[in-house]
Amino acid sequence: MSVARRRFLQGTAVATGAALLPAGVAHAADPVILTADGITLVGQADGSVLLKDAAGTDRLLLTHFMIKDSVLGQQRTFGGTPSQITLPDGRPALRITYILGGGAPGITVTGTFDVTAHKAHLKWEVAGSTTLTPTGFLFARTAQGTGASESYEALTVWEKDARGGIPYEVNAGAVYTDTWPDATAFTCLSATTPSYTNATWVHAPGTSTGTTTAVTEADIVLGTMRPRGAGALAKGRPLGVEVWTDQPFNLYKAAGQTMTLKTQVVNGAPADRSVTLNWWARDFAGTRIAGGTVSRTVAAGTAWDAAFTLTSPSQGIVFTEVEAVAGSDKALARTNLSVLPDFAYQAGGESMFGIANYPWLLKPSQDAVLGLMRTLGIKRVRNAYAGAPGIDIATLDAHGIGHNVELSSIPLGGTAEQIAAWADTNVAKALDSKAPYFEVANEVNTPWMSGRGADVYVRDGLRQVTDRLAAAGSTMKVMNAGLGGMDYVWTENFRAAGGWDLIDAFAIHPGRGNFTADYAPPVEEWTLGSTGSYWNFLGAVRKARELVDTYGGNKELWLSEAYAPTKPNSWWHDTYRHAAENVFLSLALAKSEGVRGVNWYQLHDSVISHPQSADPTNVEYHTGLMNRDTSAKPSLFAYATAARVLDRATFVRPLVFADPDVKGLLFTTPDRGPVSILWSRKDGYVLNADHGDDAWYASPEPWTETWTTKTAVVAHSGAVAGTVTVLNCIGQESTLTAAAGKVTLTLDGAPRVYYGLAANPDWK
Repeated sequence: MSVARRRFLQGTAVATGAALLPAGVAHAADPVILTADGITLVGQADGSVLLKDAAGTDRLLLTHFMIKDSVLGQQRTFGGTPSQITLPDGRPALRITYILGGGAPGITVTGTFDVTAHKAHLKWEVAGSTTLTPTGFLFARTAQGTGASESYEALTVWEKDARGGIPYEVNAGAVYTDTWPDATAFTCLSATTPSYTNATWVHAPGTSTGTTTAVTEADIVLGTMRPRGAGALAKGRPLGVEVWTDQPFNLYKAAGQTMTLKTQVVNGAPADRSVTLNWWARDFAGTRIAGGTVSRTVAAGTAWDAAFTLTSPSQGIVFTEVEAVAGSDKALARTNLSVLPDFAYQAGGESMFGIANYPWLLKPSQDAVLGLMRTLGIKRVRNAYAGAPGIDIATLDAHGIGHNVELSSIPLGGTAEQIAAWADTNVAKALDSKAPYFEVANEVNTPWMSGRGADVYVRDGLRQVTDRLAAAGSTMKVMNAGLGGMDYVWTENFRAAGGWDLIDAFAIHPGRGNFTADYAPPVEEWTLGSTGSYWNFLGAVRKARELVDTYGGNKELWLSEAYAPTKPNSWWHDTYRHAAENVFLSLALAKSEGVRGVNWYQLHDSVISHPQSADPTNVEYHTGLMNRDTSAKPSLFAYATAARVLDRATFVRPLVFADPDVKGLLFTTPDRGPVSILWSRKDGYVLNADHGDDAWYASPEPWTETWTTKTAVVAHSGAVAGTVTVLNCIGQESTLTAAAGKVTLTLDGAPRVYYGLAANPDWK
């Protein structure tokens, strides 16, 4: 009888030629078969482990394990001996005693494998060395049959802090999904680095369990659910829930479309039970525009797919949440749906708008990301060269998106040979990229405001580059390494070392803490430290402008990185709503200060080494215009609104009203005439000012308005009686009616755009 035709009870095992033995006692090295509902494991005589599905079809073959040791290096197994054991809970398990080569003296590797419904648990124990490096462990697997493809996905779950604030995502491991035309296998791990995984080896970092021991564990789930559902089953969570749409970035292009919020809930409990889904959708103003409750009995270990529909607005963002409840168990998931029509940008290569870092997360596809970049008005990426992550240069060029190049790792203070080798390699790479600008390294001015290393940077890095570019007859423009903050101490030393005369553009990274974008304290009042006022935007840009004008040479001013990080429940960082306001205002202020280019950091949340992973404690995971799941933040709309409003705009002057707390910028445009951007600082420049002594802060929901003071301002309209069009920071439009050449505006701390005001709206 074939394995496919055998009928076993869940958790039973067949060991060819042997009976069940007590825990820890091995039997002959014959094939060992374990089965549970929907899954079979076969421990083969050569030490490999074959995974079969419910139909008996071969799906995955686990062949080898590889250790890493700081002395012995990487050492792999060469087969092993299968045996059957009994686990402490009475269930049978497969044990593989692996064989290692002579390069791993004294080291042992033992695998223990067991099955439950639709799931295999894998455990490798390593012993015998005091110099093990468990973070480098791997195991080999091969997909069986034809038509299989593999993909990686980070797994996260949503949590709420008992103290309040907004929900946030935390890591729940990762999954490699092998997909056949008729089946899916999910290999779930607590941690992995996808760049270390290849067609043969899966990166499966272990943990130390003693001075000479370590263990790696993983789970393989067979089923028809989505990867996140498989992850919930692998981790034994009683409930798992995921939300998504089939629209790239959950982004729609017009009003009146049906937006379908898809939901999958997984019952990870051992028994069938009733599950209730509570869902809602809110707009940017906080209005609940849809919602409801549905219930269903979900069988153990299975998934329930539900769908909720709502109608797209003309432009804007919709925040959604689905909560699954079963008894005392709860799980929630959030995502944003949004609408942003296309726009015909006209500025072309003169546009100020770019994106920092590579556009490295090409999800759901490269074409979709390119389309999004065009919709947002992104005309440049900070870094692109042959072999770089993300979109290649030829494709960027074909879509009208320019690129610069930034290359780092200068061997400062190194030997002449090391310095020359770096310069030769990287100048050649830059020339090959045909980028118009070469930014020579990144944030070399640490410690901030110490002035250290400027002369060495000029000697070992910058001058090496400019000499080689000149020898090649290149007209490529050169930027200094973008400075972390406006470090005027380092910049003066840089000028003294001859660096100023070598650059065509001066680049800074005006990081910003819990201050509005227009906060510009006097330089002599800047304080250092991780929460110092040194980290302000407008003050930094104005100081940079002052140095460019003072030092001379007609240098361009660039912000090669600019930020509005949304680390959750952190007073030093922006709330989602403040981030949108500050993205828009930062870009408008940069335009008013004559900045040539702003590269916003970055397109996506998470980091390139762990794409779409979550870390609520690390700000580097929260700098994107989009969320981890690629849905839009309000910040994305703020960027697009600024790009549209300022497309071909020319700055005229600051607006000055009788009330000194009323602020404004006046631009003119060829298509719509005068454009005024107005806001009030009645509530001050410090954000989240009610924070406590620790870093945690109960961030308000993104639809919550935090500006408490509303100021009525009478402005001059462009017509005696006419319509004034108002845009908020995410581009949502409303109108006001002028009378007798005047219109009353209501201002607060959020910047707004006004079309239809006079060219002198602040005239007294």
